Amino acid sequence: MSIGMMAELPPHFLLWTSMQTSPVFDPTKRSAFLDVYRGFAVLLMMIFHFCWDLRNFGFMEFSIYDPFWVYFRSLILTLFLTAVGWSAYIAYNQFSKPFTWKRDIKLLLSAGAISLATYLAMPNQWIYFGILHFIFVASILVRPAAKWPIACAILGITIVMIYHLTQWLHFPNAFSTITRYVPLPDRTLDIVFPFPWIGVVFIGPLLGYLNWHQCPTPNHIVTHALAFMGRYALPIYLSHQIILFGLVAAFKMVLLQFS
Repeated sequence: MSIGMMAELPPHFLLWTSMQTSPVFDPTKRSAFLDVYRGFAVLLMMIFHFCWDLRNFGFMEFSIYDPFWVYFRSLILTLFLTAVGWSAYIAYNQFSKPFTWKRDIKLLLSAGAISLATYLAMPNQWIYFGILHFIFVASILVRPAAKWPIACAILGITIVMIYHLTQWLHFPNAFSTITRYVPLPDRTLDIVFPFPWIGVVFIGPLLGYLNWHQCPTPNHIVTHALAFMGRYALPIYLSHQIILFGLVAAFKMVLLQFS
């Protein structure tokens, strides 16, 4: 999931800076509430990208560094990344073999495809550590800790607080050090820094411990749609921006033809 913002890395910046109407108790079934939760994040992501496309083609004017868009992006990331830790807790507690590698392989291949596609299309701005790359790494890191959700959440909250209240996790020279050995562009279409976002992932298992995934969901067309988007978040992520960008580009071309 790229959330589509153009990320510029100044020299001092850190590189790593189906639907049910009742609770789900059957471990063989998905959580309807978690699907809706994740689907809401997908919807916000699509809105973010659509606005970015409108801006790119001159239909809107705004800075992606304005506080509104910074917080909007942070909300999207928070929803997605807490869902990563949350899912890890559910998997650990509901299945005898909770961690198959099928999902990891899909994530790794998808992240590689995003990197390759953006490198071929925009070699000066390609995505080398976007949301899919981060989720792949974070999923592996959170698994051993998911069995201790309270301790995991305390660690996550501590990381977030340290990041925002001190400079200890900012590592201002990290990017310049890494680029001595790896040729990376100074600008990238999407990037997710390990700090503070790994802390957000570690908070996720607490939501599972609190049984939020057993919350009932109303039998409504909106929740059905959100749950569908949550179940198919990865393919929607991989395809939605191509569709949205193409539609906005086509509309721009039509306007130019008749102007």
